[in-house]
Amino acid sequence: MHRETIGNPLSWSAQRLALVGRGVGAAVDGIGSHEMAPPAVNKIDAEDIGIALRKGIADFAALRTDVITAVALYPVIGFVLAVWAFHAGQMHLLFPLAAGCPLIGPVAAIGLYEMSRRRERGEEVGWGAALSALTGRVLGPVLALGMLLVAIFVLWLFAAHEIWAATLGPMPQESLRAFLTATFTTEAGWTMAVIGILVGFVFAAVVLCVSLVSFPMLIDRSVGVPVALATSLAVARRNPGATLLWGVIVAVSLLLGMIPFFAGLIVVLPILGHATWHLYRRAVA
Repeated sequence: MHRETIGNPLSWSAQRLALVGRGVGAAVDGIGSHEMAPPAVNKIDAEDIGIALRKGIADFAALRTDVITAVALYPVIGFVLAVWAFHAGQMHLLFPLAAGCPLIGPVAAIGLYEMSRRRERGEEVGWGAALSALTGRVLGPVLALGMLLVAIFVLWLFAAHEIWAATLGPMPQESLRAFLTATFTTEAGWTMAVIGILVGFVFAAVVLCVSLVSFPMLIDRSVGVPVALATSLAVARRNPGATLLWGVIVAVSLLLGMIPFFAGLIVVLPILGHATWHLYRRAVA
């Protein structure tokens, strides 16, 4: 039996790019829904979330070499953005950048959903095999939904900048210490913090409801973006308590994963990604 070999990330990427031209039509066609009726959604609770997390940890333990390879770039990107904000005089964006990680976390975990799906079915599992699924009908919807989350992330950064400019700004603070001092010892600083947290909560709630099960569903079923979004919103609407609990777990885990210097994301992101797949399997009939 012929088996595709994966030499290294560079050679694999070259192979994928060579196939892009052949699958553009299928990718675009996949954005729309072929199955117009969203599937039924189940009632889930804290016990289901606990089971999903335990299965996510088990997947990470079994596939840690491959998943670390797949997500290693994301902590580097976070660290680079933090260094840029510090040296470019944009220290007021340090916290929004960190707080915005949950907004694009579902995009970063796409390959992890496929790994969990393959392991669940007893198929070959690896980062190359997982990402090879992102072609044809899957590629278009995933890219479209991913761009939506990236757009929300950019809007959040713009909103955070405007909140800072209207309170502590518009002149940047000379150092991180000066910024922190102004934030916690002045009325303008506390105003910025409170408004920023409230606005950030709105952005996070929108992304949580939109991406709760939509990405795993696009990987698993022949549906387009509209059905995936409708199903994710239906799960959140039927399970508000479980959705809120999951959102808190994700936010706290990613925050802890950023310590120190985003390095913890190498462990936190795979566990949450795998757990999201198993949560989807319990939430969608």
